[in-house]
Amino acid sequence: MTLSCIAASVRIGAKILLAESTVHLHPGRVTAIIGPNGAGKSTLLSLLGGQRRPTKGKVMLDDRPLEAYPPATLALRRALMPQESAVAFDFNAQEIVALGRFPHRLKASLDEDQIISGAMALTDVSPLAPRILNTLSGGEKARVHMARALAQLWHPRPDNATRWLLLDEPTAALDIAHQHAAMRLLRDWSAKGVGVVAVLHDLNLALRYADDVVVVRSGTAAIQGAAASVLQPELIECVWGTSCQAVAGRDGAVQYLFG
Repeated sequence: MTLSCIAASVRIGAKILLAESTVHLHPGRVTAIIGPNGAGKSTLLSLLGGQRRPTKGKVMLDDRPLEAYPPATLALRRALMPQESAVAFDFNAQEIVALGRFPHRLKASLDEDQIISGAMALTDVSPLAPRILNTLSGGEKARVHMARALAQLWHPRPDNATRWLLLDEPTAALDIAHQHAAMRLLRDWSAKGVGVVAVLHDLNLALRYADDVVVVRSGTAAIQGAAASVLQPELIECVWGTSCQAVAGRDGAVQYLFG
């Protein structure tokens, strides 16, 4: 039961956004997609989520092409949190989170209201429930959208199909406390068997919380492996062009100082 890109490429005109990339993602694990700006991280995530189709190659979910799944079926199995969090209408935060339950409208759960309030509590946005989304800060919007994605996948599937949570830079607008809270929450969901895939820029967050990393470099998903094995100083200097030094925190976890 995997979510995979097989030799997938994305081209727009003469520009190649992603070239010949193969990745295999597994449920019950947190995978961080990392790489320099413009390397193709968001493009890869959009392929995995079905927002974009590859120009060449294919995307597979449980050994079936992703495009073989009707959109309504796919929405019951994977939730997306994009980078952009503004909406065109004056929905309040609670209404945005409730949108995560839209795919379930034809067979609603008995606890719909509890799902919405539970998802908001997990991301610490319950006090924001009546606030119009577009009046919130960037970090508050991000936490509301994370709650929406969690609400969409709240219950395990009756057929035991794997659920996938795909997030594009979920921590970018968050303060340091909420960054760690969000990553701990994603780890908790992966422990429930959910496949979590997140684009991250903070290598220390990836090192601390991700089981696996996919390093995207120059438009290609070049390296995939266990976070602790892949994120070594030599690779970081090669890919990002910056030196780093490993230090151990008070809890024994390794992190890097850059510069």
